[in-house]
Amino acid sequence: MKLFLREHLPLTIFFLVQVAITSLIYWLDNSHRSSTIWYAVLISFVLYGTYLTFRYITHRKFYARLSTKLTHLDESIADYGDSPLGTDLHELLQSQYSHFQNNTHSLKAKLDQHVTFINQWVHQMKTPVSVVHLILQKEDHPAFDSIQDEMDRIKKGLDTILYTARLETFSRDFKAETVPLAALMSSITSEQKRLFIRNRVFPSVDINPSIVVASDTKWLSFVLIQLLTNAVKYSASHSQKMTIQAFHRGKQVALEIRDEGVGIPSQDLKRVFDPYFTGENGRKYQESTGMGLYLAKEICKQLNHRIELESKVDVGTTVRLIFQEDLGGTDSPSSR
Repeated sequence: MKLFLREHLPLTIFFLVQVAITSLIYWLDNSHRSSTIWYAVLISFVLYGTYLTFRYITHRKFYARLSTKLTHLDESIADYGDSPLGTDLHELLQSQYSHFQNNTHSLKAKLDQHVTFINQWVHQMKTPVSVVHLILQKEDHPAFDSIQDEMDRIKKGLDTILYTARLETFSRDFKAETVPLAALMSSITSEQKRLFIRNRVFPSVDINPSIVVASDTKWLSFVLIQLLTNAVKYSASHSQKMTIQAFHRGKQVALEIRDEGVGIPSQDLKRVFDPYFTGENGRKYQESTGMGLYLAKEICKQLNHRIELESKVDVGTTVRLIFQEDLGGTDSPSSR
């Protein structure tokens, strides 16, 4: 109703001005009989009121639909009434909606093709990387150690590309399972031992073997590798100590990775999870891409985990993963 009145406000003002002019003409024409003037005014108001009533009844659905905010895109093509204006608007919106759907399906198909291409390309690149890795394991010359380090960087870069591409289709590649944190962290630290040795940073792991959480081993492993890589990178040449522990928070479980590295400036803390943000430390460490923490947070959202980060310059950084529930049913050696 408000929209109807608002739309017809100019017409109503025009009508009142017209009535006033008509009455003035009667008066100037020496027709001083007020009853005649009032009769003409009354007839005008009756006709105008009849027009507005008819207009409102025939366009009521149209104005009601325009006055209601959409909650779903499909509502834009709902019934707008049987009036010519409502019918034409309905047909126009249906046509636009059809074009929108076609464009959406086309873009989705292109995105799926792009993701498929990325997956195939990464897997093709991983094969020669694995072969080179096996060849280098048989060599003892120090020069080959440097080559192995670079191959490790290539492998991590390929994994980052692969998981970034798969993030858009996360539900297709997700497997809910119970994950023993101690066993998973032991496997990851063993896999990343070259990273620790190369940077002279050695992790201290304190996780009760009974702590089990609900997650996806593959995606969670990628997150933990990203966090460990960051911790090592910003601890190298500053500290050789890194602490990894798990503890209870009520019904929740927290997995904490704490380093004693350079720390993150306070002005950068609010943006560390933004894509491609490298901050002040990123300018000092050329390997920074700004994607590690962003991917970690996005994956944690999909896994229904929470990620927290605390840091002080020249003191260190603590990253904490919060799991919704402990499935182990026993107390951990530490709590906070």
